[in-house]
Amino acid sequence: MIKPRTLSGFMELLPPEQVYFDEIIKRLRESFAAYGFTALDTPLMEAAEILLAKGGGETEKQIYLLSKGDNDLALRYELTASLAKYVTLYYNDLTFPFRRFEIGKVYRGERAQRGRFREFYQADIDIIGDGSLDILNEAEIPGIIYSALRAIGLEKFVIHINNRKVLSGFFEILGIVEAATGTMRAVDKLSKIGAGKLSEILTLDLSLSQSQADEIIAFTTSADNPFTILEKYKGKNATFDKGLEELSLLQKHIKDFGVPDTHYKIDISLARGLDYYTGTVYETYLTDYPEVGSVCGGGRYDNLAGCFTDRKMPGVGISIGLSRLFYILQEQGLLCDDFYSTPADVLIIPMTDDLSDAIKLATSMRESGLRVQIYTENKKFKVKVSYADRLKIPYVVFLGEDEISKAMITVKDMATGEQTTASAGMLITGICDKIKEGKKTNEKILI
Repeated sequence: MIKPRTLSGFMELLPPEQVYFDEIIKRLRESFAAYGFTALDTPLMEAAEILLAKGGGETEKQIYLLSKGDNDLALRYELTASLAKYVTLYYNDLTFPFRRFEIGKVYRGERAQRGRFREFYQADIDIIGDGSLDILNEAEIPGIIYSALRAIGLEKFVIHINNRKVLSGFFEILGIVEAATGTMRAVDKLSKIGAGKLSEILTLDLSLSQSQADEIIAFTTSADNPFTILEKYKGKNATFDKGLEELSLLQKHIKDFGVPDTHYKIDISLARGLDYYTGTVYETYLTDYPEVGSVCGGGRYDNLAGCFTDRKMPGVGISIGLSRLFYILQEQGLLCDDFYSTPADVLIIPMTDDLSDAIKLATSMRESGLRVQIYTENKKFKVKVSYADRLKIPYVVFLGEDEISKAMITVKDMATGEQTTASAGMLITGICDKIKEGKKTNEKILI
């Protein structure tokens, strides 16, 4: 006998949990669609050269490579590479700016650990331009993040925002050229490692002077208004000034896009480690659980499809790690017990050998919009009712000879224990009304 097991780093959910997860995906899809994004579904598997086009180093090590005959294949590591291929391949058929969202599985061959998976869902949105992309698109992204996270029940979170041009220009002002990339990555770790450790990395690992390290730390940790600090360096570097201009415009419009002061923060230390970000960058943290890290991040990039075409295709996008976020919500006990997560609204228990009337009743109920199961197993009556109770099915219909002869049905409300016998039409209408009312009352996913 083979012992059944699930591979480490692969998440499987029990049916009630899957209902929660599917509802989160549903609400995210609705939220993204409200901003004019169209859904996309790219293959899980691509030619290896497509996914490795921008790969290298640690990224390449984490991609699952496959082979079939003479074909070198790979499971997608993220959704961005497939998007780059897609917009290049179908360039002549798309309308730009192209706004797409995609929610799907990705695969990374990294060590599985708490909240980190080898197979997991990502929810991405991107806005792709043809030659250029207006800065206002970057200002809109925080509004989309705010709307999407609140749609799934999150309220306590803060969107951290910065512009990579600000940091790049600042490093140029300090005379940091060769170590600029390493410095950017080190500064991005400030919130995790602290100022002392950052100073060590800058001076010992990156060979910056102590004065350079001190100025970087002062620049990124000041308690003053960020724009007060930024204004001190204005006029000293063109890249810095451009970043400050873009960040100021975003600050001006972020409230117009519906984000209150309580839910965003200009964070000069934010860089994001990926090198292809060139402008605005975002990270979103849960206020009560900062230790779990960012649950949504992204930014502006100047050339999405440079590996596939000479056309310049700038864009801005974000990604939500759905599996990781759901794991956190589960672990912290934040899923709402009252959420309407039953697989059916009605369970029909036939009390006769001939099931024709039960089948017809189920069909009629489904045509009215109800989700219906028929219990056909040869079990004791108590077991049949217990089945409905275990699955939290709110209504049980008993259909025996008496009901059939009188053209009636008997309905039991499992919450109250009350039983009612009346015409099928009347009770179906009543059940529909109560189900709709119950869904409105229990639509919260999170506590």
